[in-house]
Amino acid sequence: MKPLDPQVQAVCDEVNAQEAGSLWERPIADIRKDFDTLVLELAKPGPEVGKVEDRKIPGPHGPIPIRIYWPAGASATKPLPVYLNFHGSGYVVLGLHTHDHVCRAICNDAECIVVAVDYRKGPENRFPKGSDDCWASTVWTAQHCAELGGDPKRIAVGGDSAGGCLAAVVAQRAKAEGGPKLVFQLLVYPVTDTREDTSSYKTYAEGFLLTAELMHWFFDRYFSNEVEKTTVTAAPLRAPDVSGLPPAMVMVASHDPLFDEGVAYAEKLKKAGVPTEYINYQGHIHGFWTATGRFDVASQAHKTAAAALRKAFRNP
Repeated sequence: MKPLDPQVQAVCDEVNAQEAGSLWERPIADIRKDFDTLVLELAKPGPEVGKVEDRKIPGPHGPIPIRIYWPAGASATKPLPVYLNFHGSGYVVLGLHTHDHVCRAICNDAECIVVAVDYRKGPENRFPKGSDDCWASTVWTAQHCAELGGDPKRIAVGGDSAGGCLAAVVAQRAKAEGGPKLVFQLLVYPVTDTREDTSSYKTYAEGFLLTAELMHWFFDRYFSNEVEKTTVTAAPLRAPDVSGLPPAMVMVASHDPLFDEGVAYAEKLKKAGVPTEYINYQGHIHGFWTATGRFDVASQAHKTAAAALRKAFRNP
């Protein structure tokens, strides 16, 4: 096994030294609090942007909270491109507050409006409600671009972990349903399957923050049965045809249970003729995307993603 980046090793040592009770026995509120604390402790505040506004938009299961970011100097007459962000969550934890710094960085560096979506999570709102919220938010954004100062011809989607899965599903659904037309998908160590049996699941099962047990716990809280887990909406890697999807950037971490399925999805997109840039962050772990206060690679990855978004927005 290749060594971890020293910054990552230090964090893993700190977290692994802490005692935690069984996931299956602890109250979910306590687990959510622990995740919030960990992510926010590893992050540093994001940069200032032009404007931030919280709203609620209609959705199939009730109102959906969103947070909209506009870059500084946004023109009242020149429409901006739009990026929808679906935060990492395991479909159960975290929210707009834990990914605020990421959205601010993307907003500034990609010079775009960012619409962050606080989709429903399990176990209170099980599959497919979270996915439905992400789709509804994408449709709403396309329909209200003019109101936001956005360009409906330059909309991208993306997210990390479970959010990466949701972004991939939205891109597939937009193709299947004839729009909205998306110009890019940013998938950061995405969940693309639910089999939990890859080599990386076994090699990095424990000790690297995200564990195989934790993934199983997440799935158990989000899905109601095994049949749901086999659907394309749950596992976009299982889609029979991914041709015609928008260009993609797929970022993975070498020491991550989800490594293999992220690579597999990138390869599937490439094989289908989808322009796809694949980046393997060697020596890094699941969660690096938000850890701007401890991992140098986090801010570097944000700039890499923003550059890819700018390119996609220039050539929709």
